[in-house]
Amino acid sequence: MASVTIKNIPDELYDQLKESANAHHRSINSELIVCLERVLMPAKVSAEDRLATAKELRAKVNAKRINVSELDSAKRVGRP
Repeated sequence: MASVTIKNIPDELYDQLKESANAHHRSINSELIVCLERVLMPAKVSAEDRLATAKELRAKVNAKRINVSELDSAKRVGRP
């Protein structure tokens, strides 16, 4: 495995990285690798998988469907 040295990291960025590493119970090095993987090697999700996930989420929510007139009415509440 290759090694990389990162220099001149802004303090604010380093602090955020350190906080994120602590929150995820990782070392700063491991957290940096995870961040780089998310940006440079994002997981590719098919349209079918996205649709299936959306359908699962909709099934979990027992919300009433809103029609256009109800939506327009809600947008106007409190407006002159």
